[in-house]
Amino acid sequence: MSNTGCGGTGRQAGTNGDYEVVRLEKAKNSCNLCEDYAERQKSKPVAVMCCEGACLRGEVARQAANILCHTLAPEKTVRICLGGAFTKDTGQRSLVRQATRLIALEGCFVNCSSRMMNGVIEGLAPEVINADLLYDFDRRLFGVEEMRPEEIQALARTVAQKVAATL
Repeated sequence: MSNTGCGGTGRQAGTNGDYEVVRLEKAKNSCNLCEDYAERQKSKPVAVMCCEGACLRGEVARQAANILCHTLAPEKTVRICLGGAFTKDTGQRSLVRQATRLIALEGCFVNCSSRMMNGVIEGLAPEVINADLLYDFDRRLFGVEEMRPEEIQALARTVAQKVAATL
């Protein structure tokens, strides 16, 4: 494996069979606001982690997760901070571990959020929902800028409503 890579750091991900091997620096800091949030939310039975991708599909999934957790079913669901849950073993990861039902609302078939969390919680088995299969759109579109914000919001609401109906 080469020692040259992104940003000249001398660190690069490698491969090991069917797995990508990633070196992740341990977090030195913790956000008290995030930890307080996790503590307040820990009794909710459904944890929702989702795609945080910058593409159109990821944006629809992200907005759908927010609508689901903060508007349609706030009493049942907790929205997971994927970055916090993936990068440090604190409150957000505990919410993922302890949920009665764990939903991974993925933007597309690449399933980034569930794959990421499977990398830090062995044996994790989230219910994977590919959001882009729950709405109709021009599948040639990729970028967030390729669709009006109102249309993205409407698609996100459609996804959130369909998921809420399963709770």
